Amino acid sequence: MKRTPIQRRASSIKPRTPKLKACAHCGTQFQQARMGQKVCFAMACMLASAKLPENQARARKAIDQFERTELRAARERIKTKGDYTREAQAAFNAWVRLRDADQPCISCGRHHQGQYHAGHYRTTAAAPELRFEPLNVHKQCAPCNNHKSGDIVNYRIHLVKRIGADRVEWIEGPHEPRRYTIEELKAIKAHYRALARDLKGAA
Repeated sequence: MKRTPIQRRASSIKPRTPKLKACAHCGTQFQQARMGQKVCFAMACMLASAKLPENQARARKAIDQFERTELRAARERIKTKGDYTREAQAAFNAWVRLRDADQPCISCGRHHQGQYHAGHYRTTAAAPELRFEPLNVHKQCAPCNNHKSGDIVNYRIHLVKRIGADRVEWIEGPHEPRRYTIEELKAIKAHYRALARDLKGAA
């Protein structure tokens, strides 16, 4: 049976013509680009509007926001790979200190009110590929880290107790060299910042 094609009825709804608004400064009719826009796009009118007392705070806020955005963009443009590495390391270290907040210093085993660092068992100079390895980094008091060169002998003793001899031997073993890209460093920074926020929220 031959079917008769359905005839679609033309819509009787006409598109709405945008209403024009009179510029509060010069009186010219213009089409608003946003709700609440009171002046047209002529430079003289926009400048006059910005000078009105009620618009000063809004204009200053917009300028400040623009300047902050431009400053961040400029800083990003001149950053070196070393800068990205330091930022990623700082985010990782902050997470380590939060993760180990209830743990004593990995080397001396003390709890005290002094400053704590994120101490690497194998240093970033000796094993840069392990700089972001959680098993290799633990909360360590400033005296042990700064004045005792990490107190590695006691660090190892307590590390074996904490994570087991097999894992310590894995840390001490050979590892493939690792060269992080800038994008990887950005991702590491974002990842550990997010983990740190989660730990702070759970505290």
